[in-house]
Amino acid sequence: MRIGEVAARAGVSVRALRYYEEQGLLGSERSAGGQRHYAPEAVDRVRFIQHLYAAGLGSKAVLGILPCMERGVLTDEMHERLLAERARVQTQLDELTATRDKLDDVIRVGQAHRAGRGPGARRVPGAHGSGCANAS
Repeated sequence: MRIGEVAARAGVSVRALRYYEEQGLLGSERSAGGQRHYAPEAVDRVRFIQHLYAAGLGSKAVLGILPCMERGVLTDEMHERLLAERARVQTQLDELTATRDKLDDVIRVGQAHRAGRGPGARRVPGAHGSGCANAS
């Protein structure tokens, strides 16, 4: 599969694929004309790399994780590292969930106000400050 096709299927730029190769995260074979050709599995690998990046892992951490994912073999050191990364990601998820829940509170109060069920603005649980500007 050519670089443009992998990029399109994985939803990344061609530049990102070149970067992944430079970092040792992705491999390709070159044609006689020098064009990169990827195995069909490259799309799933790139998507997984994207997920790891989105979770806040850097290239070096991703590089250490990929062989474990491919071979299913973990050293004790890598196991500890993966547990630490998982805990870090879980903390991010917990914080995002709390933020989403606060946004839900604000939305509910706003909907109640807009539906005419309350005169004026109502305090949002846990909110600080003067509140949102009137968007009417």
